[in-house]
Amino acid sequence: MAKRLIPVVLVAGFLGAGKTTMLNHLLRNNGGVRIGVIVNDFGSVNIDSMMVAGQVDSMVSLSNGCLCCAVDVSEMDSMLDRLAHPRSDIDVIVVEASGLAEPRNMVRLVLGSANPRIVYGGLVVLVDAVEFEDTRVANPELDLHVRMADLLVLNKTDRISEPDLQSVLARVEELGGRSPVLPTAHGRIDPRLLFDEVTRVDDGPRQLSLDELLADPHDHDCSGHDCDGHDHLHDRYEAVTFTSDRPMDPRALTRLLEDPPPGLYRVKGFVYFGIPGHTQRYTLQTVGRHIRFETGPWGRGAGRVTELVLIGSGIDAGLLLRRIDECVRVHESGAEAMTGVHRYVVEN
Repeated sequence: MAKRLIPVVLVAGFLGAGKTTMLNHLLRNNGGVRIGVIVNDFGSVNIDSMMVAGQVDSMVSLSNGCLCCAVDVSEMDSMLDRLAHPRSDIDVIVVEASGLAEPRNMVRLVLGSANPRIVYGGLVVLVDAVEFEDTRVANPELDLHVRMADLLVLNKTDRISEPDLQSVLARVEELGGRSPVLPTAHGRIDPRLLFDEVTRVDDGPRQLSLDELLADPHDHDCSGHDCDGHDHLHDRYEAVTFTSDRPMDPRALTRLLEDPPPGLYRVKGFVYFGIPGHTQRYTLQTVGRHIRFETGPWGRGAGRVTELVLIGSGIDAGLLLRRIDECVRVHESGAEAMTGVHRYVVEN
């Protein structure tokens, strides 16, 4: 079986938006995921008391299994090669851009990589809720960055009044178009909105169950305690599950993914289209509006069914289920119906 592809998630945002704070949060709450990191300023990444070996501009292994690299953006491809190699056990690579970096160029560098083990995992753009309006006046290119994002994180919402927050939120949503906007403070986004937790077992890759997806990584009772600021996924987000043993309509599903309902941040699971020549398993991953399908065989004894988990905040679960239920195929379709899906297929 081919080794699964390693997604490369780009994190961008203007100076002071909170990129490093969010990265530190992801590193501290990685849920067992081995994160490879490329940063411009290694000194700002909080490694606490972990021992670091090697020079600042080389790959170093940290005691928690994460890898950090401090490089210039122009060295992106060589650093991806060093992180994603045949013996690598990295699960995801997060690239933290400089506050002055051009996201469009970074996306181009990842998409142009010759490394066959990586796949582009989407662009996350942080927005400073306090400084957004002043920053975009002084730096009009910020509007383009917001439009490019697959997922927008509106940070520092704790430092702005509610009326001002609603005004900024409305402007960011307007600029972002279909991109979902996630309000937060201190860069605290749940890492499961970007990548899956990992259960390291020897029986090969598998889909996480909904219970595992919603499980708190610290198995204890937090009632009456602050729990060190830990956020529970089920407190802030909703998860909707969908299962069907009937084939899905590729055109209808593509339309849903390209125009998702407000508040839907993440979709993951398996899809069965059942169209002649396309009966294999399609593994679906979305981060914001970034869509990715990977094809592969169905496991031995596995039923050919569609199983999806859809995660969002403030979503209308009933409406979402009705919309996805409308994606169940009613009429026979030919291979031409798969054209839209194949725009998002990454071969591994």
